[in-house]
Amino acid sequence: MHNNPNFSDNACRTECFRSPMNRRSLLSNSGIGISGIALAAMLADESRAQRAEHPARVFEPKIKRVIQLFMAGAASHIDLFDFKPALVKHHGENSDFGEPVEAFQNGLGPWLKPIWEFQPYGECGKLLSEPVAPLGEVADRLAFIHNMVSTSGVHSAATLLQTTGFVLPGFPGAGCWVSYALGSLNDNLPTYVVLPDHRGYGSNGVKNWDAGFLPAQYSGSVIQPISEQPVADLLPHRIGASFTTSAADAQVREALAAINRRHFEQRSGDQQLEARIQSYELAAKMQLAAPEALSLKDEPEHILRMYGIQNGRTNWPTDINIEEETHLFGTRCLTARRLLERGVRFVQVWSGNDNGFPRRNWDSHEDVKRDHGPLARGMAHGASALIKDLAQRGMLEDTLILWTTEFGRMPSSQGGTGRDHNPFVFTNWLCGGGIRGGITHGESDQWGYKPLDRSRPTLVHDIHATVLKLLGLDHTKLTWRHNGIDRRLTDVHGHVIEEILN
Repeated sequence: MHNNPNFSDNACRTECFRSPMNRRSLLSNSGIGISGIALAAMLADESRAQRAEHPARVFEPKIKRVIQLFMAGAASHIDLFDFKPALVKHHGENSDFGEPVEAFQNGLGPWLKPIWEFQPYGECGKLLSEPVAPLGEVADRLAFIHNMVSTSGVHSAATLLQTTGFVLPGFPGAGCWVSYALGSLNDNLPTYVVLPDHRGYGSNGVKNWDAGFLPAQYSGSVIQPISEQPVADLLPHRIGASFTTSAADAQVREALAAINRRHFEQRSGDQQLEARIQSYELAAKMQLAAPEALSLKDEPEHILRMYGIQNGRTNWPTDINIEEETHLFGTRCLTARRLLERGVRFVQVWSGNDNGFPRRNWDSHEDVKRDHGPLARGMAHGASALIKDLAQRGMLEDTLILWTTEFGRMPSSQGGTGRDHNPFVFTNWLCGGGIRGGITHGESDQWGYKPLDRSRPTLVHDIHATVLKLLGLDHTKLTWRHNGIDRRLTDVHGHVIEEILN
């Protein structure tokens, strides 16, 4: 740290503590970025030791970890998973819903039959459309829910509802609640990881995985597996790499740990400070753990092929295409598996970004075939590979996969080849530990417009309650006092969907 050979390491550390230099100055002069703001593991260890088992842990857990596959922009249930013969029979006729209908745009054109043909798969005979045919290989493991409803037809609000349980921002994501209640399985990696679409974030961006009023350390950590730097600022930048050594890095961490420890002892009630300290400490540990977890170099060729990953390829057609979508979504799914097997509890994998043109998400107002085709084929290929891979490793029995989107699409046409928003019914499916595969729970009506039984729809709160129970948590007891209210992921709603559980 000093050029003077007579200046010992101990003297250096002593001088640091006597000096009026504050932490910002020390960081600035050290010149080594994120590696210079790591803390001692002591603080995190103490925090974990002091945290009593959460009172919401009342059930025997069936799973240890969760993967949420989120289709940003609203995937069309009636073109992928929920076959409606009535739409085939009445295709092109004026749409008559038998009641007043509030459309989001102008999507009340004639009835539009499913864009693709459906075929039965598995022993269960589940009907799936052509783009999602790869899921046919695992159809007997999937539990479909076709009577999901949303309280909003606006992307931002409906996406928040699915990710946080509320249509307004400021509430913790589902992964944040899991992190808070269960803690980490690996102190060297985040508990909750988000793998966004390579084109950008979906509606609301970080608000979908922000910790809200929970301590900030429970927020989702964004990783971009396709990027040259999957974790931003994790390692020293090239500009400082020439004079940054592991020995110097360790010395700076040791000095900063003592400074931060003293600073924290005087402000032990500051949750934001504690959260920042823990996040810095985690960043230091991730310098070793993350590069290994995110590298696919040790994956055998047959695994890469199963996920549809074309290693080394960087050039793709300008138009949206199946090969690229398969490669990119498969990469995120394989990365998710590697993170899960190293102890990450909750991984969120996104397909599609926020609105843009040409569309690169599931918001197919203009052309369902153009947009859904490549996205659906890529998603189905990657998701099927993920399920088979987890199964062959013995991990599927204690892992839950949840597939969702913010709402569905209308059975009537928009502009002839597109579909408008439909918050009144859509599809989720679940797979893995504790789930009865090869079943359908809840049906939509003959058009795929609303639930068949309108008095008993399935809410996202029911999904969340079910996920939490599989993790061993009672959703009514997983609370945090905020502004005088005991808040929870399921708000004042939610019933465990016992019919889909083993």
